[in-house]
Amino acid sequence: MHARQRANAIRENIEAAERQREEADELLAEYRERLKEAREQAEDIVTRARKASEAAVAEAAAEGKAKREELVAAARKDIEGETKRALEQIRKEVADLTVLATEKVTRKSLDDADHRRLVEEALAEVDFSALAGEAENN
Repeated sequence: MHARQRANAIRENIEAAERQREEADELLAEYRERLKEAREQAEDIVTRARKASEAAVAEAAAEGKAKREELVAAARKDIEGETKRALEQIRKEVADLTVLATEKVTRKSLDDADHRRLVEEALAEVDFSALAGEAENN
């Protein structure tokens, strides 16, 4: 009887491990999808900012050099602000998703050091400087 109980316990442990792995795989897939969406949103923001800048330049050309420079500077400032806000929002979403996924998989709350480390690792995976650089170059 003792061997049967031990076999049942081992089987239950294996089944629990498989369920946890499946849940981790699902969370990872969701995390990757959300990260993809965040990247697409950032690219969309950069594209809209570029179009707004082009429209401002075209409008300014008709109003003379001084007015054009003023409008272009204002448009760039608006674009930089919108891009920074969007990138911060994306950073926060990536950080929140990382913590949520990790807590679900490990079934425990993270301490501050774990939280900071995971957030930094997740943010390092996304090249925010390239996105910000695109907006500044336009």
